[in-house]
Amino acid sequence: MNTDADEILELEDIDINSSHTVSKKSSLSSGLLSKASVTFRNVKVMESLKYSRIPTVILDIKLNILWENISYQSLFLSHPRELPVNIVNDFSPFITTKIIGNIYRNLIDKEGGYSYKGNIISKHRDRLDITANLIINPFTDKYISIGSRTVPQYFIGIFDDISEGNKFLLEKTFLSLLEASKLKDNDTGNHIKRVGEYSRAMAQTMFKNPDYSEINSEFIKNIYFLAPMHDVGKIGTPDYILTKQGALNESEWKIMKEHTINGAYILRAYPDPMATQISTFHHEKWDGNGYPYGISGKDIPLAARIVAIADVYDALRMRRSYKEPFSHSKAMDIIKKDSGTHFDPELVKIFISINSDFETAYKKLIDS
Repeated sequence: MNTDADEILELEDIDINSSHTVSKKSSLSSGLLSKASVTFRNVKVMESLKYSRIPTVILDIKLNILWENISYQSLFLSHPRELPVNIVNDFSPFITTKIIGNIYRNLIDKEGGYSYKGNIISKHRDRLDITANLIINPFTDKYISIGSRTVPQYFIGIFDDISEGNKFLLEKTFLSLLEASKLKDNDTGNHIKRVGEYSRAMAQTMFKNPDYSEINSEFIKNIYFLAPMHDVGKIGTPDYILTKQGALNESEWKIMKEHTINGAYILRAYPDPMATQISTFHHEKWDGNGYPYGISGKDIPLAARIVAIADVYDALRMRRSYKEPFSHSKAMDIIKKDSGTHFDPELVKIFISINSDFETAYKKLIDS
């Protein structure tokens, strides 16, 4: 039974008995381009794109990748593979049936120039997410019939990596919110930095554990950036409550607890749900006795369960108006005691295993 790639090769009068699959290594060879010279008319364009810094692919109408340049491989691939491969393989789970349908409708639309422009996201456990602009245009003057339509046989897909620029602007915006929240809170800037350090240390350790498959490079980067924003909702908490020296009364405590909901509202524009998860749920407890919703166990998002340990550890170590700072060993004892009630018991084990990292981070960023 012929594959889509076989049908394409037959249309171009290529000997389909010869190998047409291409490994990552051979796709860089002149041998492939020699075969491509029979398959595609724009050989000179392909030659120029082979070592271009612009990630580029050649596609058929069904979005099978028939050729890719080195920049595409370097940016999106984590291991060698053979071609043809459908583009869905490289961008799952971002590319949904709906997105594929939208791309396809554009590529068969004569009035639209048989072209597509949009954003695409590539996710992989071992690296940060990549966001790119994708432009697809016809690459040949040969046409094939698709139902009642005639469409180009091949297309060129060009990717523009916009990840760093987007992330820089986004993080700059949310860091300004963080600075504003610091003006409203008695906690020091070093407190929020330390919470980020502790949270990252735990996530990095969990990354090595197959039981936490949801933790990838993007998770680690995000929790380091977002954990310090756990109390950003205090921007909406009245000063008289934040600065009160004594214990809060019942009505004041009710208002204070609203900082979790306020934080989620402020951070809702952040594209990763981790932002609102941390702000909303970092005061929930494993046994269901936390706030704002009283959820329990693994219903509490993982990032929030991590930040809960990081936040409490640092609060114990800090000097407060009502207490002296606790030692590292005393803070450890309290967290161990609250394992299974306040904290996820498995995360407490991880905390204990890297407790020296917490102590090091605290000393490095100690309040002056």
